[in-house]
Amino acid sequence: MTTPIAQIQQELVDEFAMFQDWQDRYEHLIGMAKGLQTIDPSRKLDDNLVRGCQSRVWLHGEKVDGKVCFTADSDALITKGIVALLVRVYSGHTPQEILGASSEFIDRIGLRQHLSPNRANGLSAMIDQMKHYALAFSA
Repeated sequence: MTTPIAQIQQELVDEFAMFQDWQDRYEHLIGMAKGLQTIDPSRKLDDNLVRGCQSRVWLHGEKVDGKVCFTADSDALITKGIVALLVRVYSGHTPQEILGASSEFIDRIGLRQHLSPNRANGLSAMIDQMKHYALAFSA
């Protein structure tokens, strides 16, 4: 059985709350980046680039047994950590679950306000792209 998105989001909020400062939280993101199962090199195509990101971010989604599975990569470590966080939240869920999920956990973590405006825009673009995949797969 799949862990509900809201539960995964709460786990992330709790994880980030364990760290006292943002340097430690960034280190946690970097650790997430290193643990990301990256996109197959054959999927590193312009069609899979997330538009609106300062760094290059590739995101691929496919539907497997009714659930959307994401793989991703980035050429920047913090950005790769951000996309790893999002893959952890949204991958392995039905399109309807993804489309119905809130992204307010990002604000509860405090992530958006600790990113540069360009990275914050990129974060929103990654979420939008994941929701677009979910919408396409819900049809």
